[in-house]
Amino acid sequence: MRPLTEEETRVMFEKIAKYIGENLQLLVDRPDGTYCFRLHNDRVYYVSEMILKLAANISGDKLVSLGTCFGKFTKTHKFRLHVTALDFLAPYAKGFGVAAKSTQDCRKVDPMAIVVFHQADIGEYIRHEETLT
Repeated sequence: MRPLTEEETRVMFEKIAKYIGENLQLLVDRPDGTYCFRLHNDRVYYVSEMILKLAANISGDKLVSLGTCFGKFTKTHKFRLHVTALDFLAPYAKGFGVAAKSTQDCRKVDPMAIVVFHQADIGEYIRHEETLT
């Protein structure tokens, strides 16, 4: 487990900033302690510094994971977010979802139509199960 290089940090922060923008600073400086990102086996983990100090006693080859996996670096050095990062990104996201209609359809749709499926709301399916088609 090692800290990210400057290039790895830049690539990862650019990807996360696409979803949460300026709220990226809130991930690192939290009121409940300082959190950091560490790289292990091409995967980036989000972990508190307190737990990171405790894990220093474990050798790198015995360590499977630590903290929450935010994503991984591909062989071409691109960063891919994992679904486990959703719980940390969703509260800060401006709009986290998938388009339900094309741009052309959005221009002529009525104001009450669904345009984006909000993927960060896990309980939406259960709350509206009877109305979903």
